Amino acid sequence: MKPTNWLESFNCAIEGIIWAAKSERHVRYHLYAALVVIFMALFFQVSALEFFLLVLAAVLVLFAELMNTAIEAVVDLVTADYHELAKRAKDVAAGAVLVTSIAAVVLGYLVLSGYLFALFDSTPTLVKETQGAVQLGALLMVAILVVLFKSRYNHGSPLHGGTPSGHAAIAFSIVVSTFWFGHNFMAGALVLLLALMVCKSRLAMQIHTFTEVLLGGLLGAIVTLLVFLFFA
Repeated sequence: MKPTNWLESFNCAIEGIIWAAKSERHVRYHLYAALVVIFMALFFQVSALEFFLLVLAAVLVLFAELMNTAIEAVVDLVTADYHELAKRAKDVAAGAVLVTSIAAVVLGYLVLSGYLFALFDSTPTLVKETQGAVQLGALLMVAILVVLFKSRYNHGSPLHGGTPSGHAAIAFSIVVSTFWFGHNFMAGALVLLLALMVCKSRLAMQIHTFTEVLLGGLLGAIVTLLVFLFFA
């Protein structure tokens, strides 16, 4: 029955949230995560602006998850059979949740990292500086460029094949970050060895060609290096 006043509409909205939390475990996971974030914000006594940003990030993730749940329900109502467009609708809705979740994690890290790392700092300081913002920004830029290139060349699937190799790009972005900020040659060498093993696994499993892996490694290394040269 269609609601006839604002109170009934409000009750319908509450029922929708409760139904989503009851039927979708991912909604429950995001609610648990929001509780943890709010507790940490209160524990560290973050500023009003930081608290607002953390709450906004949590709300956006929950909003995306609720919309994803609604889209899935509508698609299942329209057709019970497999259809390519139905799959695309669900995949894109899930992608919206993934994008907002990544943004929320980045924002949460930028806000809370200074407080968390201060707990392990042997020299107490009143300044809560964010740790690793440049490295994280470079890694995100590499990931976005991988998605754009894969969408341009339209070959393979997101995690299997395609130009360039996303695994290689991310791996060599981390290698450059380790050498640039690690101040430890042995640590950098070990990370480089792991990156080469990642590339070798993509070739051995015939997921990528040598060219795709090479382009991915170059993309990750060059973009990260340029970010550090200009912003670090």
